Amino acid sequence: MTTRTPTTRIPFPVVDEVARHCLQDEEPETVHIEVHLPGRLDPARLRKAFTEALHRHPRILMRQAPGRWYRRRYEWELTAEPDVEVVSFPPPGRDALRDARTRALVEAPPLSLSPPIRLEVVEGAGSVEGSEASDVVGATRAGSRSSHVGSPTRAGGVPVSCSKGTVLFLTINHTALDGPACLRVLATAAELYGGQDNAPATPPVRPPEAPQNQPPAPSNWSRPARVAPGSPEPSPGNGLLVTELPLPHRPKGSPYTVNDQLMVTTALTLTHWNREHGAPPRPLRVTMPVDDRPRDASMPIGNGTRLVEVPFDPAELAHATPTDMAALLHRTATRTRALKSLPRPQLGHGASLLTAPVTPVAWRAALTRGLRKAAAPWTSTTLLSNIGRIPYPLDFGEEAGRAHAVWFSAPARMPRGLTVTTASTAGRLHLALRWSRSLLGHGDGAHLRDLFEHYLHTTEVGP
Repeated sequence: MTTRTPTTRIPFPVVDEVARHCLQDEEPETVHIEVHLPGRLDPARLRKAFTEALHRHPRILMRQAPGRWYRRRYEWELTAEPDVEVVSFPPPGRDALRDARTRALVEAPPLSLSPPIRLEVVEGAGSVEGSEASDVVGATRAGSRSSHVGSPTRAGGVPVSCSKGTVLFLTINHTALDGPACLRVLATAAELYGGQDNAPATPPVRPPEAPQNQPPAPSNWSRPARVAPGSPEPSPGNGLLVTELPLPHRPKGSPYTVNDQLMVTTALTLTHWNREHGAPPRPLRVTMPVDDRPRDASMPIGNGTRLVEVPFDPAELAHATPTDMAALLHRTATRTRALKSLPRPQLGHGASLLTAPVTPVAWRAALTRGLRKAAAPWTSTTLLSNIGRIPYPLDFGEEAGRAHAVWFSAPARMPRGLTVTTASTAGRLHLALRWSRSLLGHGDGAHLRDLFEHYLHTTEVGP
């Protein structure tokens, strides 16, 4: 495929530059999106639709421009056409789904080729039951189903074959793009492929609330808790477990959201985990991406979220009884609303200063890596990325159908070593736990999944 001479160059935004400075081959910065469809797709039609979707969102057609070591900035150069064939159809088979998940964790699309994403189409695996042809962790329990990546051996369970269905795997180089932006492109491709309306649903309207004083919280200068080590594995990289759970019940008119329930669930899960592993109690800080972009065709493509940190005091988590749960949820809701309402650069003011183009970019890269290592003890405990209800139908027409499950996972590099990503489709919660193998093993992921499910249920309190 030929590439026309690029005409536009764009300096790396702050988020992209910091990510580019800190790349590691051992733990690639990939975002994985997994979309399950009930039917089959025609390869030629899908390639045509996805290529047209890329052109309708031309900001995604980019690659890192070459430059000398003393340049002041990294730059993206936009291309008129893709440099590579983005869509591929790996051979179907018993382990095809597991292998595609593994590739999403260990093989980042290169920044030197446009666009820095790839779409793999795995046929014959479009149901959640069918996905259990991957490594299954534990027995399937009522209400939840799980699949696991990261171990060369099976952990039990009986794979369920599935002759129909398709799973789409989008793998994104997170230095360039984030999950919501690429999901927007996929929704455009679905509309072009199937001819169905894939306009985003109207977001829920929440009544404005009177300003409230934020409840007392641990100081940001306190060193937060780390996720206690479990049973690390000798090989580097990330492990992944995906599971489907019921959406937690929330009484009508509650002052908190499902996102607040997920935030509390994550904090209680890690408090329990650390207590089991003998870690002394320390304040928890949970990083939460906030995305204010529109979901329609005007959505800016790139890394568009800003990060806030939600703190928790050990005392409010140590004895969170059902009687105290409503108050904990209410406090968390007040904190998250206050943090989201504060104007703040994507990575804070320090990152903006660090990426100012006043010295060669290679010098700033060395400084950024050094500061990142020095600041590791003050990095937040974990990251919870709640995509929320998938805003698009992701309807590929009569034969392929509409998505009934969508999973995301975010990178899980140390010092956090664990990320929690959630989304909801068709009234179900789709949870992905992703961890650094230098911190946790596949059995640890299964135990964390069980703890998460338990504490999610405890957030279902009455009015």
